[in-house]
Amino acid sequence: MIKKIFNAFFTKEVILYVFFGVCTMILNTVVYAVLYQQLGVSNVTSTAVAWLAAVIAAYLTNRVWVFESKAAGFGPLAREFAAFLSCRVATGLADIAIMYVGVDLLRMQPILMKLLANVVVIVGNYLASKFFIFKK
Repeated sequence: MIKKIFNAFFTKEVILYVFFGVCTMILNTVVYAVLYQQLGVSNVTSTAVAWLAAVIAAYLTNRVWVFESKAAGFGPLAREFAAFLSCRVATGLADIAIMYVGVDLLRMQPILMKLLANVVVIVGNYLASKFFIFKK
């Protein structure tokens, strides 16, 4: 029973998604920290730019290694990317909202809030990718 549960939650797909999710979370956090803390760019703008960098990296890694998409040609690739982007916009807005409330309104520590926001975003993105974007 425990082995079945373990195998259900720790598939190759999930392990790769978590690995690349952590990589994009690091990218997102580093871009945010450089823009916000080092260059003095506003919190919301820093969050949006970091989100865009993470989305591009996530699409490439999810498409190739995690979900092994077979979409080929301009039309199928454009539809796949548009679906990916639209789902990521929804979670990107959640990221911006969490950062705005946490950092600008509640004055919480920015990097801690960024990590918390990324956890919420990664879970939402996995569900969208698994069931809507790269479904087999």
